[in-house]
Amino acid sequence: MAPDDIDATLGAAWHDDSPWDLLTRLCAFDDRLGGGPGERHAADLVADELDSLSLDPRIEPFGMQRWTRGHTAFSVHPSDERSREFEAVALPYSPAADLRAPLVDVGHGTPAEVEAAAVEGAIAVASTDSPAGERHTHRMEKLGHAVAAGARGFVFHNHVRGQLPPTGALQFGHEAPIPGVGVSHETGAWLREYAAEDEEASLRVDATTDDGESRNVVAKLGPESDAEVLVLAHYDSHDVGEGALDNGCGVAVALAATRLLTEFDLDSQVQVAAVGCEELGLLGSAALADSLDLDRVKAVVNVDGAGRFRNLRALTHTSEAMTAVAERVAEESGQPIATAEGPHPYSDHWPFLRRGIPALQLHSRTPGGGGEWDRGFTHTRADTRDKVDPRNLRTHAMLTALLVRDLSTTDPDRVDTDALRETLREAGAEPGMRAAEVWPPDWD
Repeated sequence: MAPDDIDATLGAAWHDDSPWDLLTRLCAFDDRLGGGPGERHAADLVADELDSLSLDPRIEPFGMQRWTRGHTAFSVHPSDERSREFEAVALPYSPAADLRAPLVDVGHGTPAEVEAAAVEGAIAVASTDSPAGERHTHRMEKLGHAVAAGARGFVFHNHVRGQLPPTGALQFGHEAPIPGVGVSHETGAWLREYAAEDEEASLRVDATTDDGESRNVVAKLGPESDAEVLVLAHYDSHDVGEGALDNGCGVAVALAATRLLTEFDLDSQVQVAAVGCEELGLLGSAALADSLDLDRVKAVVNVDGAGRFRNLRALTHTSEAMTAVAERVAEESGQPIATAEGPHPYSDHWPFLRRGIPALQLHSRTPGGGGEWDRGFTHTRADTRDKVDPRNLRTHAMLTALLVRDLSTTDPDRVDTDALRETLREAGAEPGMRAAEVWPPDWD
């Protein structure tokens, strides 16, 4: 396709309401937690969208452990007054539990802070935040450190004000060894004070984990070729909100980009996949990676976080070639695309990156700072459609399509997995990844 034709296609995208319409329909489901009916309906919706583009989508089921939420109760028992009950949200893969134990504040939940606290037999209270200037400590890592120290329960308190208990899976794909709940920033302030006074708390979680099924939706476009670009976005979300930002926006951007790509002349084949169960442990992308001939996949574009806020951000996960692609498209389009090279294992690029496939994760950052891992409203009940600007969906869809088009003409070098492993080690990620059970066993 000539550049003038590309400009005409992109120009028409400014008037395209399909990303907003798709987001609206996704957010209308009761919830899209992995393995549930809402997630299945979302998969059917995405398949219909791909079918409308004449892409002949296929649905690929995979088995998983389905977690179902019941009632959660959390209260503190001050020694000199009546018990106080606080709002708490059970974290996916929390086991059912009914326990009473002392509260212990473990700060940010880093290994050093957990080791310094008397956690054995207690309920560990950890912030969602990480120490300033240090590597981000993921929720599953904090849990793993607490479990190793003998904690009986885990409380994850939001570092952002606003009475919003956070959620997020405790383990990748299976039930955790101890119960865990999320509470608000304001509740966390009380709990730290009660912990300093050696007070006890009661924690009850009603939940079940059983065998279930999720599915990936996959389609191909472009010419037959020896190598292909994989574009993926997860369509599942947590059940406490609408999942608009995480990752309804990403699905809407990926599908709108696919619509544009059907109008472009591509130099190699593109495979588009909407995957399930990212929030429960990258289960859909792992199943997809196991099903593909990875020797044919020359690059992965993971649309997780795009469409939320104004400026697109490309996480390039140590690949200089992917950084060059992002910088080239930013210059040619006249649109800002910030880049960051540091790798992490907590999104759907990981099952591919750990096998050496170069990856772009398309993201966007909360306005006004807050850092790479500032979730804003995501993983809370405030993750709703009203937070989304349709202009961001359109702009990021166009940039995503241009990035994929560029990748279709290039052959980026594979990621050296030995070097990737050492980069993560040098960043101090290994202990936390081991605690979270995501350090690849073949790296030992």
